[in-house]
Amino acid sequence: MIFSGYADLIQESREKGEELWHYILLADANEKGISEEESMEMMNHLWEAMKMASDNYDGTRKSASGLSGGNGAKMKAYKEKCISGEFIGEVIAEAISMGESNACMRRIVAAPTAGSCGVLPAVLIPYCRKYQVPDQKVIEALYLTAGMGGVIATRASIAGAEGGCQAEIGSASAMAAAALVYLAGGTLEQTADAAALALKGLLGLVCDPIAGLVEVPCVKRNVIGAVNAITAVDMVMAGVTSFVPVDQVIDAMGEIGRNMLPMYRETGEGGLAATPAARKVKQQDFRKA
Repeated sequence: MIFSGYADLIQESREKGEELWHYILLADANEKGISEEESMEMMNHLWEAMKMASDNYDGTRKSASGLSGGNGAKMKAYKEKCISGEFIGEVIAEAISMGESNACMRRIVAAPTAGSCGVLPAVLIPYCRKYQVPDQKVIEALYLTAGMGGVIATRASIAGAEGGCQAEIGSASAMAAAALVYLAGGTLEQTADAAALALKGLLGLVCDPIAGLVEVPCVKRNVIGAVNAITAVDMVMAGVTSFVPVDQVIDAMGEIGRNMLPMYRETGEGGLAATPAARKVKQQDFRKA
């Protein structure tokens, strides 16, 4: 979906007397040439797929490279001892598990990309489990976050190859923050502030996958994106606002991405991908694994 700005989305939905999530649903149905019910069914399918991916995580599986696998299970076993608390422990475990499932070629939901697939479910699934949120409410939040993703894709980018990891994990974190504020009963202005705070915290994040694989540091960066979203939401629900509006933060992210050197945009040539440890991995042949 192509949206020019989040502030415009809020204004347009109010002018038409529509809830924002439903206004985005109508735009989706119109773009796809389908009914509202069919659009809703597709979004419900995505939510069910996220939950299924969580339920079907296999901590015994390893990726072909051997770089990923098992850490989600370690976090699940450790979550009750987390210094940050059991809820954050669950968020960490979900984020890692989803990222590892992607690396192990398991079914996930790209939200907005496969490399950032762990952020949104890591925030939503533990929250919905803790507060027993109805699926219908989650689906509404997912429409809202899809609108935020559409704005980011239009004004900047959601691709690491174009804007660095800020465009993937940063975008996912902003989307998750907006969704969680909605579920927590915040205002539309607060969803915008939370997204702005989340994205601001990750501006400049480079995309430097070791050996060009979506594993290191990608899997664990999903954790940063998820926890970052939650801290943004807590600030906003406490009354903290973002000095820079979310649309302007998105524009800043786009400007940073355009000026980022190619070696930091998914090429696997700079940053962590250029370290001695990474070069050893790059020399291996994973095709026989």
